Amino acid sequence: MRLCVFCGSSAGQDPVYIETARLLGEALAANDIELVYGGASVGLMGAVADAALAKGGHVIGVMPQALVDKEIAHAGLSDLRVVGSMHERKAMMAELSDGFIALPGGLGTFEELFEVWTWAQLGYHKKPCALLNVAGFYDKLAGFLDDVVERGFVKPIHRAMLIVKDEPAALIDAIRAYEPPKVEKWIKAGER
Repeated sequence: MRLCVFCGSSAGQDPVYIETARLLGEALAANDIELVYGGASVGLMGAVADAALAKGGHVIGVMPQALVDKEIAHAGLSDLRVVGSMHERKAMMAELSDGFIALPGGLGTFEELFEVWTWAQLGYHKKPCALLNVAGFYDKLAGFLDDVVERGFVKPIHRAMLIVKDEPAALIDAIRAYEPPKVEKWIKAGER
C-alpha cells in the first residue's frame, strides 16, 4: 500500500505539528505502507519523510524541476521523481497512491486534498481521503463542511467520504477499512 501525504513545507508555530508528522511517518513505515509526498526536505514534508526513512520505510517524492532548482528537494529519498509542473506533480502523486492524508498545511495542502476528494466524489477514483486533525487543526474546516452539507451544497454521503481522525494509528485503521460509497447517480434530474 502507498499513501500520499499532503502537508506544509513549513513546520507551523506549534511543535505538535512536526511531532505528529514524525509519528505519521513512523506509523506508515511500521505498517509497511510506502509514503508518497511532495519531495521536500523542509517543514512537515521533511519531517514525515525523515521519520519514515529512519524506520526503514520506502519514500517516494514527486517535485517539479523548478523546486528542485531551489534546492529544497530531499536528497535521501528512496525515489525522487522530477516532473515539469505542479499539474504533473499532482497527477503523478495521485497515480502512485492508494489513498490520501492531509496533515496541517497551507493553500497547497488544501488545494491538493480538495482536488482528490472531488475526484472521489465524481467517481474518478475510489481511494480514501483523510485529514489527520492534529491538535484540532481541522476542527473549523470540518465544522464548515458540515455547514455546507446543511445548506445543501454537499451531499451527506460525499461529506462522509472524508475521514477525520486525531491519531496516526486510528487514521491508518480507518483508511484500511474504507469502502467507497455506492452512488448510482451524482446529480438527479431536476436538481440544480
